Formats: sequence, structure tokens, C-alpha cells
Amino acid sequence: MWDLRRELCEYGRRAADLGLVIGTSGNLSVRKGDLVAVTPSGVALDRLRPEDCPIVDIEGRLVEGDSRPSSETPMHLAVYASTGAQAVVHTHSVFATVVATTMTELPPIHYNALLLGGAVRVAPYATYGTPELAENVRAALTGKQGALLANHGGVTIGPTLEKAFEATRLLEWLCEVYVRALGVGTPAVLSEEQLAAVVERALNPPG
Repeated sequence: MWDLRRELCEYGRRAADLGLVIGTSGNLSVRKGDLVAVTPSGVALDRLRPEDCPIVDIEGRLVEGDSRPSSETPMHLAVYASTGAQAVVHTHSVFATVVATTMTELPPIHYNALLLGGAVRVAPYATYGTPELAENVRAALTGKQGALLANHGGVTIGPTLEKAFEATRLLEWLCEVYVRALGVGTPAVLSEEQLAAVVERALNPPG
């Protein structure tokens, strides 16, 4: 699990460098079998050391490490229990939080939204670290690779931590495009037919 702890540190630093988190906000985890390496509570992601990252089992019991697991560990474990994800990234990035504070769904204004499963749901608000939030996020992620958390931030999943992190970057970009488009006019939303045509072209490229 040491390699996964190092990976958490790498992507924690990247999240901080890109402004996706600030201070001790946000958390990441990666799963290997029945064990999960997760970022610790109360430690800034850009200051993480591998030994800081605790290991828990899928029931949330501490298996290894001296640090307290992130308060959002129940959310991560709920996601693992209900999806095939092997990594979870949760951030408080600016544009994702703006959209999550004002909307119930991020519509597909760009075809790259398909990489997250299309329209992005906003999970109803619940206090951080609670079973209610974990359940709300689990439901919002059904059939999706990303979700927004009302008045909170965003969460993405993936088969690897790298892919979950890239999904977070995409989610933030989509939110930023939407927010900036609102400053110009009413953003056009792609129809189901237009999105289906993108899928068809991706599956059957010309030539």
C-alpha cells in the first residue's frame, strides 16, 4: 500500500497547485482489494507524506497508520460499496462549488460532459462526514463518473487515481465554462440527439 500512499501525496499536491483545494479542504482515496488508502483529517494536501495517509478496511476500521482518516471517509466507502470505482477525489474547487450552490444539475453544454456520464447531478446538502451526505453522493453518482455536492464541492471517481483526478479537472472545467457562459448569455444545452451523435462518432470513427 506504500505506493498508493505516495500516489495520494502526488495528486494531493497537484490538487493544491491547481487551486482545486485550499488549506485542509478536500480528500482523496484509492482502493486495493479490501483496503483503502485515504488522506488524513486536518492535514493540507500539499504537505502530505506517505506515512500520514491511514489505511482503512471497507468497513472503515483503521488498519494501518497513526493519523485520523478524513472525516469524509464514510462518503468514500459508500462510493466504493456501490460502484466499481478504485479511486475517489473530492474537492472544494471554486467553479464546482459555485454551480453546486446555485443549481440542481450541471447540464451538458459541451460533449465532453459525456466523459462524466452526461448531465452532472447535484447531491442534496447534508453535513459533511455524515451518513446522509454519503447516501446523497452515492445516489447522485449512479451511472456517473462525477457529481456535485450542494453548497459544498464536487466528487469524481475512476478506475485509477489518475483517471479520477482527470475527471475532477474536467468537472471543474465544465463548471467554469458554464459560469462564464452565463456572463455572456444563456448557455446552449446539447440535446440527447446531439450527444448520441457524439457517441456514435466515437464508436464508429470515419475512415
